[in-house]
Amino acid sequence: MYVCLCEGVTDGQIREAIYEGCCSYRDVRATLGVASQCGKCACLAKQVVRDTLSDMQSSQAAMAYPVNFVAA
Repeated sequence: MYVCLCEGVTDGQIREAIYEGCCSYRDVRATLGVASQCGKCACLAKQVVRDTLSDMQSSQAAMAYPVNFVAA
């Protein structure tokens, strides 16, 4: 879905920017130009950033536990 109509930025593009290294709303804004025109999208863009970062932290926490293998 489009988050920023002025710049034509979608939620997928915001997520992709985070996966590629952006680690804050400020980084996403600088990279994609979100909320740089009218600013109406700022709240939704921040929510997408928060949700994506939270999902990434959850998935990394789940992978942090070592796996035990038993030789057969």
